[in-house]
Amino acid sequence: MLKKERQREILKVIEDTGKVEVDTLSKHLGVSEMTIRRDLGELNQRGLAERVHGGALLVRNSRDVEPPVIERTNENPEIKLRIGRQVAGMIQNGEKIFLGSGSTTAAVAEAMLNHRTITVITNALNIAFTMISAPEINIAVTGGFLRRSELSLIGHFAENALEGLQVDKVIIGMRGIDPVKGLTSDNMDELMTDQAILNISKNIIVVADHTKLGHVAAIRTAPITAATTIVTNRGGPKDILQAIRQMGVRIIEV
Repeated sequence: MLKKERQREILKVIEDTGKVEVDTLSKHLGVSEMTIRRDLGELNQRGLAERVHGGALLVRNSRDVEPPVIERTNENPEIKLRIGRQVAGMIQNGEKIFLGSGSTTAAVAEAMLNHRTITVITNALNIAFTMISAPEINIAVTGGFLRRSELSLIGHFAENALEGLQVDKVIIGMRGIDPVKGLTSDNMDELMTDQAILNISKNIIVVADHTKLGHVAAIRTAPITAATTIVTNRGGPKDILQAIRQMGVRIIEV
């Protein structure tokens, strides 16, 4: 098992049970206790787990731990509506697009319901459900393991479904957007799936409200230049916006 896969499994156990013990993990994963201690130390440094004697605990009340997507849907709905309408206007009839999981991408889905002859590929169950009411939109859902808090499908089944796929546009949300640290997220389980998503198009549209600009989450998903366009609302830090634009990334403020 690769280190990333092992740490992903450790995080899954922590999220499911709230804690892990070194000796139990060592037996479960078939590696030495020293290896587990190193893994837990790295996860602690990234803010993904709280290292304690004999094991680690789930990190709670951290800025990098997002509420479930259903709760986030009710946060700043007017901003999400504006972003959703802007991005929907950038989608042409007949295109094939990928819509990632998240509350802002869900707003994009809502704004696209009147489009025709487009194909939407998604790994988000809530987005697929939203688009059921649009009979002229073709919908494809990746397989994968369900991340309940996000209603998203992740892991190697989802990544295999994306392999070899090419779409006109990818629309994806990010927890943090920074010119130096790049596009960042807070969940190790989603890292490889997000990276696979970013590989299926040359036109990557990142949707995020202004609070994500300059914020750095625990896990680096990609450099900032992986994004073609960032659609956000007005009010973001001007120095961050200027630095990102200087790196060749288009920013649209709505």
